[in-house]
Amino acid sequence: MRKILLIPALLSILACGSSKLQRSEAERDIRKDYPVMVMVPVPAKVSAEKGTPAHQKLILLHDNLSKTGWFAIQRHDIGTREEFTYQLNANAPKNAMAAPSGGYQVKAAEADFMKATRLDPAGNGQVATYQIRLVKPTPQFPLFEALHPGVKVGEIKERHATYQKQGRDWVLMSTDEKFLKTN
Repeated sequence: MRKILLIPALLSILACGSSKLQRSEAERDIRKDYPVMVMVPVPAKVSAEKGTPAHQKLILLHDNLSKTGWFAIQRHDIGTREEFTYQLNANAPKNAMAAPSGGYQVKAAEADFMKATRLDPAGNGQVATYQIRLVKPTPQFPLFEALHPGVKVGEIKERHATYQKQGRDWVLMSTDEKFLKTN
C-alpha cells in the first residue's frame, strides 16, 4: 500500500519541479511595468553631410525642437557639413530631460501593455512574447515617426521578455523594451 502512495507523490513533486511558466503569470509580471514613456533621443552635438537623409533628419529634429522653446539650439556650417548643438533650457518641462548616456531625450508618446501572446522555450528558460500599443502622443510624436517610418499612434508592437527558472519561481531577467516607466 505504501508503494502505491509513494508513486503519485513522486510524480506530483516532479511535476511541480518542472512546471512551465504560465502566460497569465508572465502577463501579470510584465503589466506592472507599464505604461512606459516613448522617448526621442536628442544629441548634445551632432553633424551631418548636407543633403543626406541623416541631414534631413537633423533638420526635422531642429524644426520640431525649435517650436517647443525647450532647447537653446545653435547651427553652424562646417564646409559640406552642418553641425547642431542642443542645450536644454531651465524652463523645459519633464517631457525633456537629460539622457543617462549623454545628450537629452524628449517624450513622444506612451506605450500601454496589451497582452502576452505566447511562450517559447529558450535554453534553460522561456521567452514571453507580448504586445504594446502606442498611445497619448505629444507634439514631438512626428519626430518619432520620422525616425521610425511607418509607426502610428494606436499601432501594436511585439516585444519579448526572457524568464529563467530559479528554484520554484520564474524570474523576469530582461525585456527588449528600452522605454522609461511613467510616473
